[in-house]
Amino acid sequence: MTTYLYWAAVIIAVMAALWLIGGFFKQWGLAVIVAAVIGIIGMATYYFYLQQILVKRYGGIMQITVPEGEHHMGVTWKDDHLWIENYQPGTNTCEFREYSRGDLLQGRVIIKNCNPLKRGD
Repeated sequence: MTTYLYWAAVIIAVMAALWLIGGFFKQWGLAVIVAAVIGIIGMATYYFYLQQILVKRYGGIMQITVPEGEHHMGVTWKDDHLWIENYQPGTNTCEFREYSRGDLLQGRVIIKNCNPLKRGD
């Protein structure tokens, strides 16, 4: 829900810039530039800063797809970074992947001979 509210605010700001500068002051070239800058800053702020914060703290929306041939095992948060654990049966490894803000710092931890599906005796 908060994700939708954020995008609604960005769209309203873009439309307000177009209406105020373009419609009121009749400077459409400047209005388009200002609206584009607001839109780009809004997208960059969401993607590089707010996405995981909104999801974790305020119930936002985020979608991640499990790669083909892997089995999803678990997910956890470390600060504002999402860590996902998947099992790869072909190589018998467990892999933790970090999804950080903007995907700039993505960590990976690989555990060999993991085999979490094997029952302990």
